Formats: sequence, structure tokens, C-alpha cells
Amino acid sequence: MSRRRIVGLFVVVWLLYLAVGVYLAADVRLYVGDSLSRVQSAQSVLFSRDPHLSAIGFIFTPLTAIIQLPLTALTPLFPAMTTSALSAAVMSSAFMAGSVIQVSGIARDRGLSPAISIAVTACYAINPMIIFYAANGMSEAPYLFFLAWAVRRGMRWVDTDDVHDLVTTGMALGFAYLTRYDGAAAALGAGLLVATVSYRRPDRTDRVMRALLDVALVALPAFVAFVIWALTSWLITGNLFAQFTSEYGNSSIIAESGGSGSDTATSALQFSIVELTILAPLFPLLLVIVLALRQRRHRLYPLLAPLPLIGGVLLFQIYSYSKGSTFGFLRFYMTVVLLAAIIALLAVPARRVAPRRRLGRHAQIPPVVTGHRRQIRALTAIAIVTMVVAIPVTAYGMTSPKYAPQEFALQSIVMPNPDAVDKKTLDAQRVVRSFSTERSIAEYLDSLNLPEGSVLCDTVYGFAVIAQSARPKQFVIPSDQDFTEILNDPAAHDVQYMLAVPRSGRGESDALNIRFPTLYENGAQVSVLILEARNQGADLPNWRIYRVSPAADLLGGGSVN
Repeated sequence: MSRRRIVGLFVVVWLLYLAVGVYLAADVRLYVGDSLSRVQSAQSVLFSRDPHLSAIGFIFTPLTAIIQLPLTALTPLFPAMTTSALSAAVMSSAFMAGSVIQVSGIARDRGLSPAISIAVTACYAINPMIIFYAANGMSEAPYLFFLAWAVRRGMRWVDTDDVHDLVTTGMALGFAYLTRYDGAAAALGAGLLVATVSYRRPDRTDRVMRALLDVALVALPAFVAFVIWALTSWLITGNLFAQFTSEYGNSSIIAESGGSGSDTATSALQFSIVELTILAPLFPLLLVIVLALRQRRHRLYPLLAPLPLIGGVLLFQIYSYSKGSTFGFLRFYMTVVLLAAIIALLAVPARRVAPRRRLGRHAQIPPVVTGHRRQIRALTAIAIVTMVVAIPVTAYGMTSPKYAPQEFALQSIVMPNPDAVDKKTLDAQRVVRSFSTERSIAEYLDSLNLPEGSVLCDTVYGFAVIAQSARPKQFVIPSDQDFTEILNDPAAHDVQYMLAVPRSGRGESDALNIRFPTLYENGAQVSVLILEARNQGADLPNWRIYRVSPAADLLGGGSVN
């Protein structure tokens, strides 16, 4: 395939994903919380009342929000980039299209026939989970792209010993870590792969030092990203790993939400198996077949790239959920879709050697195996069936509130039934309405034409209000360097309104509730209630807007340090 055709394929797939993203964000207004939170982080860097780079936050790794900064900068010209979270849709659709190109690239590297190349790539591209996470602005899209890129170049390196492929694999894994924390599991898997392959090369001269050098090349980018991000977080926030130790981090969210949903390790393992089955029902069978055939041909090395890298990520997720340190979201397992596509492409023998810039000293270029046509056709059929069957199974699994709590509401969009009154449909409609109440609050506050720093708000839940506001400078938020000072005495700093949520669940970590424990109930003697908004979304709090009293009595709570 020529470079022009590759670019054309990327543009077509990207525009299709983007069209779905624009529809969901601007028309349906369906948002996933983490995506909207990153939009608000990028907005704070550029357009808050105290803009600075560290406002990007340290709960999530930074790459996804950083990539959105140029798009967020267009907000004065195109307000929907922020208020409708279009910057997130543009970002995720482009990266997911890139992951499709990488899957297609693996087929091109191996010189596979159009039958299996087009079928596997197309099935990956139109998988319902791939489409949804290409459109909704979440970090899954760039994460899958970087994993696919790393695996592709790792597969090349196994045969060619080309240092360019090894370095590129390391770079991709470094970016993967800066996209999601579990990128560290992929980097660990890559290190084990490289150590094994390098050590077992036929040339036994200095093989220990050679293996250590190769491991350093592939692992150093991720290690540097890990160290720099942790130290930066510690210098600015005092937390090395805010995702795990901060009151805004994942551990606190799980504790405040009543747990991860797994009662025992056994039930968590069973849950994880169901999740994997929903996403790739025939993958175990395909993997066994491919392993058996490659073992017989003594060509297991190509499998050593995808299995440790992506398999390591899946094992980490299964282990984390069994320990109750993460939620049982279907998206956390969706790397198996990428793994299934890659294994499907490895089911048939390569028809050409892997491309390379320069062969390494220890290259082991295998002979091209033609094989029996009947066997190749059978393997091609098995690989294609594996990918095709996954599409309806995944689509059906995504309608389950238990196994797909963040996706099941899509059914009410794809197949709307406004007259239905069953619990599942009503719950789905509430999910679709999530953050609509916050949008109404943002529009109400915008209509007041308030000056800068007039509204005091934490971002535990308030990120959705701030992101959807056309006037972000009116908010005083935790990333502002004077936030604590203003929080301790709102009236003295000309704050006019405070946004309050109940002091329960995640609301316990809300800075306003910590400073004024009775704020939501009675205004904490520093404000008066002017508006209450019952939330129309799922698992979101009712809001109360309090007007700060001019002569506020600060007996409502102790100061925040």
C-alpha cells in the first residue's frame, strides 16, 4: 500500500470516528466523566483566572490533556471545543484512526493477502467498543495507538535486531505510560521480551551485557517518564502518585463510592473473564491454534511482542480489580480487542520478511514459508471468524448495565424507545442525561455576567460545570494558587456564589465541604440558598447554589491549610 493510500485510509477512518464523536458531544451531549474532566483541565491551563501549566492536574497522566491544548486554544473562535468537549472528540478519533493504521501496518509488514488484511483491520475498526472510544474523548484511543505502535515495531525487532525498531518501541511505551498508568505494565512486559530474545540470540558473546543494553533502550523512555512525572507531581502537590494518594485520586474515589464492586477475589476473577469474553469471545481458541502451529514451525518469537506487552496490561487489570483497587469497567479490558486483531494477523505465515532500516548484528531473518494453500485458507477463515463473531457479541454485551455500566446507555441512542418505562431503559436515559444539570448551572451562571473570581467551586464534581461554561474565569478552583486563601474567607475576596454538593460519597473530599461542613445543609452561616438543582444524570449529586453573605460569619468551620 502506497503512502498516499495509507494517508487516505487514515483520513477516511478519522472522519468517520469524528462524525460519531461530534454527534455524541454536540447533539446527544453524551459525555464520559473522565473525558470531560480532561477538557476542564486543558481549559484551566489556558483560560482559568490563574492559567498555568500545572493546572493540568496530576491525577491523570498528562499526555491526553496536553494534546488537547492546541484545540482548546481555539475556544475563543469555536467555543464548542470546550463547552461541548469537541477537543476531546477530535483527539480520540485521530488516535483511534492511528491505531487502525498500525493494525493495518502489521498486515503490510507481513505481506499478508488482502483477504485477511482487510477483514481483520475492518473488524477491528468497526468493533463497537473501538467506535465508541474513538468518539468519546477518553484516553483509551491514544493508549491503544501507542500499544499497537510498540507491538508493531517490537515484532520487527525480534527478527531484524534493528536498533531503530527497538528505540521506537521504547518511545511508544513511554508515551503509553504518559497516557495511562498501566502503561508501566506494558513497559515491564517489553523489558521481559527484550531480555529473553537478546539473551537467547545464537551469538553467546557478551549476551548478558547485550541483553541489559537492549532492555535499557526499550525501557528507558517509560522509566524516565515515570520518574519525571512522579517528581513533578511531588514538587507541586506533595504527592508522588496523586492518582493513588490524593483525595481526588482513584483510591479515594473507590473508598468514597463504597468499593470497586468485587466482593471476593474469586468473584472478581469471574467478572474479569466475562468482560474478556464479551470483548473477544473466540480469542482463547484462536490463541491456542496459533501457539500450536507456531510451536510446530519453531516460530514463537513474533508472539513474544504482543503477548507480554498487551497481555501484561490485561493481567495487571485483572489483578487490580481482584484487589479492589480499580473499577470493573468494560473499557479497562478493551486492549484484548487489539490483541485479538494482532494474533489473528499472526495466524497465517508471513509472505515477506519484516521491513527494516538496517539489520542488526544478531538478526535472524526467517525464510518465507509458503505452506499448503488449504491450510492457509483454513487459518485465514478461523482468524476472520474470530474477529467477525466478536462484533455482535460485544455489541450485545455493551447493553448490560452490570458488565458495561459506562456503555449500556448507548442502546437508548442507537435504538431509542421513548415510551419504555422499564428500569433498564430509565437508567439508560439517566446516563445519557449525565452532566445536563451541570450544563444548566453553567448557563445560569454565565447569564449573570459575573466578574472574575465570583464563584467558588471544587472540581470533584464541579469540573462538569466549569468545562461547559463560556466564562471559566468566573470560577475559583483548586488549581488557582490562591484557592486556599479565598476558600478560608470567601467574602473578603469578593466571592459571590458557592457551589455545594452533599457531604457524602465523593462529596466528602470536596474542599468546600471540608472547610464548611454544614454548607450544603444550611449555608454554614456564611451564605444563603438561592437555587437548588436536582440532578437529572446518573450517580451525580444534587446541587445547591449559595450566595455569600457580605459580612460572612466564619464560625461555620475551621480554616483549610
